[in-house]
Amino acid sequence: MEQMEQWTIDLRNSVTQGAKLEDDFGADAGEVDAVCKVYPMRIPRYYYNLIRKKGDPIWMQSVASINELMDEGSPEDPLHEEEDSPVPRLTHRYPDRVLLLITDRCPMYCRFCTRKRMVGQTSAISEKTIAMGIDYIRSHKEIRDVLLSGGDPLMVSDRKLERIISSLRAIRHVEIIRIGTRFPCVLPSRITDQLCNMLKKYHPIFINTHFNHPREITPQAKEACERLANAGIPLGCQTVLLKGVNDDPVILKELMHKLLMMRVRPYYLYQADLTRGTNHFRTRVETGLEIMQALRGFTTGFAVPQFVIDAPGGGGKIPLMPDYVVKFDEKEIILRNFEGKQYCYPQTSQRYVKDTREIELINF
Repeated sequence: MEQMEQWTIDLRNSVTQGAKLEDDFGADAGEVDAVCKVYPMRIPRYYYNLIRKKGDPIWMQSVASINELMDEGSPEDPLHEEEDSPVPRLTHRYPDRVLLLITDRCPMYCRFCTRKRMVGQTSAISEKTIAMGIDYIRSHKEIRDVLLSGGDPLMVSDRKLERIISSLRAIRHVEIIRIGTRFPCVLPSRITDQLCNMLKKYHPIFINTHFNHPREITPQAKEACERLANAGIPLGCQTVLLKGVNDDPVILKELMHKLLMMRVRPYYLYQADLTRGTNHFRTRVETGLEIMQALRGFTTGFAVPQFVIDAPGGGGKIPLMPDYVVKFDEKEIILRNFEGKQYCYPQTSQRYVKDTREIELINF
């Protein structure tokens, strides 16, 4: 219980206004506070203490910037989550899985957040909306995978989280429960033995966390991730490609290596979304492709995340890769490897074609 109280104490001591930033780093408190009126700021002291100077990668991710108010042309909900929402705060975009929001609060309000329109604002998430979401999942037998998100789902108490997870686990067609959280990165004291002991009762549980820069990999973060891994929970990392933060293959390779050393598998590298208030973080797509080219073949295969764009308009995640296929026809395929060298792979002389009656073997 003492550990549980500690993370809430840590959260209560977060930096939420410009005065502290002005005193410590010479920031313009007036500018910071003006942005906070539109887009709230909360920086846990743990994460705040990782800032070395104004404008560094930790600062950029956490400190409110006047650039956020200068971006008025981008949509608030670029992924059309609300249009794909059959009941409040549940998104059903893919056939067999849903996203269920259980809170709109986060330990830190990342400045590039896709849900910038709602996190930290007046709450529209309640026990009623959560119950409606669980009822929807119960009545749709095609749903086998539920992702709990928010906000950050670990903002709720262990007791409330267990009520939600146990309700989902009681639904026979729900096979997998996933949790998306940034707590191991921004406030690792939340990852307690009590939390881990509760979660491991409901396997298979998967957790995707979120690190964007090697300096976020600290002894405390490593301990938090290892505690989850030791509870039998597979961990993945969803990194966002951010201009001025990590848009460099050297930085991202170091990050991916450090993630693996604490048993976190690099999962996605996201092209930054078209979310209003975040446009200053976007890179050109070519930057991400160049980074993938610099990773693939030059480091361990499972250290290479999948580079994706979450398509505007609710199209879902679309993978992007450098062009490794030069050309192909019925006889051969010409491939380009990580060094730029070309290789020929002969096609088989037969192919299988499936129609409504049977699989036929066709000879060219």
